[in-house]
Amino acid sequence: MSQQTTIRKLAALVNTPVDKLLEQLAEAGMPFSDPDQVVTSTEKVKLLGFLRRTHGKDEKSTEGGSSPKKITLNRSRKQELTVGGGKSRSTVDVVVRKKVTLVRPSEGSGADAAGGDNEREEILRKLEESRQRNIEEQQRLAEADKRRAEEAERAKREAEEAERRKVEEAALAAAAPAAEPEAAPEAAPRKAGGHGHPKTPASREDDRGAGGRHKPRGGAPAGSDDDSAKRFAGQMHLSASERARRSSSARGKPRRRQAEQSRTGAGPHGFSKPTVPVVREVEIGDTITVADLAQKLALKGGEVVKALFKMGVMATITQSIDHDTAVLVTEELGHKAVRASEDSAEDALLAHVEDAKGEKLSRPPVVTIMGHVDHGKTSLLDYIRRTKVATGEAGGITQHIGAYHVETDKGVISFLDTPGHAAFSSMRARGAKLTDIVVLVVAADDGVKPQTIEAIQHARAAGVPLVVAINKVDKSDADPTRVKTELMAQEVVAEEFGGDIQFVELSAKTGQNIDALLDAISLQAEVLELTAIVEGRATGVVIESSLDKGRGPVATVLVQQGTLEKGDYLVCGVQYGRVRALFDETGSQVDSATPSIPVQVLGLSGVPDAGDDFVVVDDERLAKEVAQQRDAKRRESRLVAQAGNRMEDILAQMGSGEGQQTLNLVVKADVQGSVQALRDALTALSTDDIRINVIGGGVGGITESDATLAATSKATVIGFNVRADASARKVIETHGVDLRYFSIIYDVIDQVKQVASGLLGVEIREEIIGTAEVRDVFRSSKFGAVAGCMVVEGVVKRHKPIRVLRDNTVIFEGELESLRRFKENVDEVRNGTECGIGVKEYNDIKSGDQIECFERIEVQRTL
Repeated sequence: MSQQTTIRKLAALVNTPVDKLLEQLAEAGMPFSDPDQVVTSTEKVKLLGFLRRTHGKDEKSTEGGSSPKKITLNRSRKQELTVGGGKSRSTVDVVVRKKVTLVRPSEGSGADAAGGDNEREEILRKLEESRQRNIEEQQRLAEADKRRAEEAERAKREAEEAERRKVEEAALAAAAPAAEPEAAPEAAPRKAGGHGHPKTPASREDDRGAGGRHKPRGGAPAGSDDDSAKRFAGQMHLSASERARRSSSARGKPRRRQAEQSRTGAGPHGFSKPTVPVVREVEIGDTITVADLAQKLALKGGEVVKALFKMGVMATITQSIDHDTAVLVTEELGHKAVRASEDSAEDALLAHVEDAKGEKLSRPPVVTIMGHVDHGKTSLLDYIRRTKVATGEAGGITQHIGAYHVETDKGVISFLDTPGHAAFSSMRARGAKLTDIVVLVVAADDGVKPQTIEAIQHARAAGVPLVVAINKVDKSDADPTRVKTELMAQEVVAEEFGGDIQFVELSAKTGQNIDALLDAISLQAEVLELTAIVEGRATGVVIESSLDKGRGPVATVLVQQGTLEKGDYLVCGVQYGRVRALFDETGSQVDSATPSIPVQVLGLSGVPDAGDDFVVVDDERLAKEVAQQRDAKRRESRLVAQAGNRMEDILAQMGSGEGQQTLNLVVKADVQGSVQALRDALTALSTDDIRINVIGGGVGGITESDATLAATSKATVIGFNVRADASARKVIETHGVDLRYFSIIYDVIDQVKQVASGLLGVEIREEIIGTAEVRDVFRSSKFGAVAGCMVVEGVVKRHKPIRVLRDNTVIFEGELESLRRFKENVDEVRNGTECGIGVKEYNDIKSGDQIECFERIEVQRTL
């Protein structure tokens, strides 16, 4: 407690109201008026004495302080005592605890002080006696423990000796029947004659023991136990000294042999080494890490890594390997591999899909518009929809899959509009797989183009019927017959030529024969008899997906079975969620979607990949489990693709990558389909000289993480119909990252080619500009050998390097020392003209040689 304590602090310290403390101080004769006044230590002691007297406690020396009159001190000391000697020596811990009570003598009382001294002496004497008793007790206990240990050791040795004797007796009993036939002929004469046959020197030596003592008739040496005879019975090839040595060594080391037996597994409770290799059945899934495989095989991880290395697969213990590689290494190590059971969540999802059974009703056809760029696909669809979509696309070309359903006089028809650019091949393939009918649009004035042929191949691969729409027949240079002839070369034969493909000649601009096209689509749909289950859980496929800043992940899906309603839980690839809202192609909100109707879905946990299937489930728990398991499998597959490279591949990369450069790109686009198309198109630009590597990409704007990735990897950021936010722009400006915005895909490809060509640099090429044939050789005192030549090709220039060829083989490379036409020096001599050529530092030129003049030029390397 501080010396300068106020009344308020003292009241808070003793948990008493301030007013009550002021009253108690006033009653004790110390009136205070302010709670913030200081209370001294003397005043506090005085208040304490007053309170003690008030409560009936006798305090004689309150004024002098309240220090205690008796103090008890506890002390302990630890010692170690060694009991016994030799191997039986043991250490005992002795703890001496001492307790001393000191009494404060009263003032003016000498007798009490003397009595206190006597009491302390008595206490010390008792403590010393107690310490001695403790030491003696500890010694006695240590001696008892030593005796018990010796008795246990003796009993153990006796038990081991008895066990050893039993084993030896059993061995002798097993060997006795084999020795009886040989001993019988020897025993018969001894019994008949009474004296036995005479002993050989070896047998006489056998009867002697160590030190020359004779053995009795029983065969055991004098003064030895029966164990020696039992141990060496049947070993007649040993001398007496050798048997004695072995016997003494065996008797001297019984415990060591027993310890070795227990350690090596020869004892009764030791480990018995298996004689047959253990073959384990190992469950292996699609992927497994090397560490997990080693644990299942009960092997060290290094052994599995070594086995993989011998098979040509370089993988560390933490990397994942695929199922086939794991099976091969398991069988190589002598074990059996079995396929791991599939996940229960996927089984439950499959059960959901199988349970969706009901009555099948007719559904609208799904029609995909395909064809070459600028052949009028979107314009045709615009006329049918009475909208203008192509004008909203950058450059007037479609770069997304557009999904629409149109109510016509022939019924409802769902249309998918695919891009026609070469980079969107994956989009066209996806559109062909989703559709029932493919409308192939071909311009009458342009004919069949590469993307037209590609669309035909996609339709055939998907097994979808074709309807050919010959567009732009209203133009002056239109030639529909030419289109039909060119399509016949691709085995697309019109009905009028004996084929089974419907051809419709139309104009998307004027609307000519649009109704005929709808009639052809309806007729083809009736032939296909399209049906689907309307009632029940919905299933379908993702056409396109994007990330909207205000609405989050948005997926355009096409319902194929059942009815998709607002509030349904669904799993879509590695994403899941609950349908918060449904929108049609016009942006209007709807409550449900039936088969063949495309809608936009809001509420997913992330942006799904275009082409992923979606399934409606009962609850969110199942959807989350399935999505997480798929995500884990995808991540493991990606790790497997990155790891476990074969040594041949690594060596090939090392060999081919000496001069290869890498252009890193980060691609961000507005929709998932564009990301895939850009990734495929840009990666395809790679050559042996430069590799274009898309290290990152995704849907949505360029974020700070994208800019940081580009800065660390020195990559170029490409924004396709997206922009960078403020934080990303700050990182880009700080690190000087190359950022480029695009809205047309072929502009992206062209600029990436330019950037890659800049990385490649220039190439030095040699171009032959002229050739002269040596007709004769003249000797000159000034120039040495001078060749009289005729220029037979090109032009020979004075300041260009030359090569001398003999029998079309280069024998010298250098430069011209002189070039003369008659007696005049000239700079160049053209084809068909004679001249004299002096080759610098070369005089071995002969008639019939050729002098080749060339120049070195720099050429920009391109992709």
